[in-house]
Amino acid sequence: MIHISKKTLDDLEFDTVLSHIAEYCNTEYGKSKALQITPFSTKKQLHIALQEVFEYKSSFLNDTRIPNHSFDSISKEIKLLHIENTFLEAFNLKKIVSISITANDLLFFLKKNAELYPVLHQTSSEVLFTKEIINLIDTIIDKFGEVRDNASPKLLNLRKEINSVQGKLNGSFGRDLSRYHNLGYLDEIKESVVDNRRVLAVTAMYRRKVKGAIMGNSKTGSIVYIEPEATLQYSRELSNLLYEEREEIVKILKDLTNRLRPFIDLLEQYQDYLSYIDIVSAKSKYATRLNAVLPKITENRELTLKEAYHPLLYYSNTSKGDTTFPQTITLDQNNQIIVISGPNAGGKSITLKTIGLLQVMLQSGMLIPVHEYSRICLFDIILTDIGDNQSIENHLSTYSYRLKNMKYFLRKCNDKTLFLIDEFGTGSDPELGGALAEAFLEVFYERESFGIITTHYANLKMLANELPNMSNANMLFDAKTLEPLFKLHLGEAGSSFTFEVAQKNGIPYSLINKAKKKVERGKIRFDKSIANLQKERSKLQKTTAGLKTKEQKAEDEKERLQKINERIQRKLESYQELYDSNQRMIYLGQKVDDLSEKYFNNKKKRELLNEFIKIVEVENSKRKKQTPKQRTVEKVKKQKIINEVKQKVGVIREKKKEEKKKEEKIEAAKPKITLQIGDRVRMIDGKSIGTIDTLEKGKAVVNYGIFTTNVSVEQLEFVERKKK
Repeated sequence: MIHISKKTLDDLEFDTVLSHIAEYCNTEYGKSKALQITPFSTKKQLHIALQEVFEYKSSFLNDTRIPNHSFDSISKEIKLLHIENTFLEAFNLKKIVSISITANDLLFFLKKNAELYPVLHQTSSEVLFTKEIINLIDTIIDKFGEVRDNASPKLLNLRKEINSVQGKLNGSFGRDLSRYHNLGYLDEIKESVVDNRRVLAVTAMYRRKVKGAIMGNSKTGSIVYIEPEATLQYSRELSNLLYEEREEIVKILKDLTNRLRPFIDLLEQYQDYLSYIDIVSAKSKYATRLNAVLPKITENRELTLKEAYHPLLYYSNTSKGDTTFPQTITLDQNNQIIVISGPNAGGKSITLKTIGLLQVMLQSGMLIPVHEYSRICLFDIILTDIGDNQSIENHLSTYSYRLKNMKYFLRKCNDKTLFLIDEFGTGSDPELGGALAEAFLEVFYERESFGIITTHYANLKMLANELPNMSNANMLFDAKTLEPLFKLHLGEAGSSFTFEVAQKNGIPYSLINKAKKKVERGKIRFDKSIANLQKERSKLQKTTAGLKTKEQKAEDEKERLQKINERIQRKLESYQELYDSNQRMIYLGQKVDDLSEKYFNNKKKRELLNEFIKIVEVENSKRKKQTPKQRTVEKVKKQKIINEVKQKVGVIREKKKEEKKKEEKIEAAKPKITLQIGDRVRMIDGKSIGTIDTLEKGKAVVNYGIFTTNVSVEQLEFVERKKK
């Protein structure tokens, strides 16, 4: 049985995660339920919940998206159904129809797509699919939320009478309105409505001229509202009919409500089911925002988190565009407790909270932001001691509170426990508090509990170094700037960089030296050795990261070249096939040409036919027997190769044309130089360079040394002017 206390959830800020999920809910009912999410008590329930979220998240990438599941809460309607002799109004019934349609649509969809969403379908199969509620209400209430005229014979007759009387009333009022307007008794607005009755807006001085009932007057008293005497009778008759109509409607609604009462449990189930799906949907949307996945859940005692992000930090940083640093950490039988040390503000506490919060989220049925190859086991108990926790109400100091907490830890710790303790042992005398903390840690170790602690105590670092299934870890720092790198390194204890950090923050060197003298030399040497190791580790880490990047680039380049090579090889094979085919066609063409020439000379048809048949038989002997389908495929393949070749040739020709045009443009753009005697020139597209001896009427005599030639000036290209 899994039990995770409220204190643990509060320490890990689990309520903030719930508030984020609630924001993604579509319904108020779903939001209120989302804020009450707690870790599942059984593994079976948890596995189902995780699969549901995983399936819903996968639907975002499918064409078959899960339909809308939003609904208005019907909690008030269900309460009324529980009370005898009450009835639901038309708008209440419309809400019930709406939730029934939504539930049925979702149930039908999941049944139809059971292969894509097997677990969601299994959950939905527990809910009854029926249209009885919808049909019952639809026969009485129309799509506008009004009771239908044919809901009962009496209502139909009453509404016919109402329409008739309403028509008479409007006609009578219209006649009076026209008559009194012509007489000039009415104000500019002519008419108004008082108590849902049409009245004439009569100027106050003519109120005695208009017969009827005074229904009121304007604020200034200049207008008196009068219902004409002729329409009074119709108004009374209409009021009576409307009263009877309401009575009949109430009777119909009471009868319908009574017929719906047997479905109370189903309606409650619909509301619970849709709000449950709303939470599954919200978890999936939250997972998408965090790039979260479902890691491998193992029955072995193993917790391997690769590239794990703190969910709240990642959520906040992505909104701001800031970087979040992931951590990789492993706990197993051979490494059950990790002691993280190093200076403050390096990310120790965040690392601790990351592991705890991710574990709680997973055990609450949520996907988590880790690498998909992560492996996680489930814990029955997760214990935390994070933060100051000074209790003012109970008059407890930090240390007293922590001791009380340790007492609880000792009572609960076993091989199915994960404990997370921040700043273990603080709050008391360093040596005495450290010794007690060491004793506690040994007990947790003996009980085979998994845990992570952060500390500055050297004796706890030494203990982690001595025990075989416990290890040290530190948060890496930049060796020069002492800025945190927010990366966890397993296997080495971390220096607190006490004196280095003090110096960086401007504390005088003389004061730091004075402090060093007050501490044992061995302890300083030990801390300095750790600090040096950390600096070396930091350098090595950077070098390793650089080499990995280069290795990855080389691997990518190798893969790219391999793909190009394979593609070229396939093309060469295709072109070879095409070449062989064309050579065969040329050979056959040559044979046919020889036969036709022979026949042209001797005119012997029989000999021609015999020779031709021999050629055909030889060719057919080389062919493989193929089905019509295979022949079609082969033909298409050949045609595809031919088209590719044509396309390539076309592209090459186009490129050559473009290059030629560019050259012509460049040539045309060159400034025209007037040739003179003595200029060195060459023929266009020529290589030999000569000197112009004479120029006359567009002709030039060019001296090449060995010989001279007479050419047109337009065919010459200027090279160099004779130096004076």
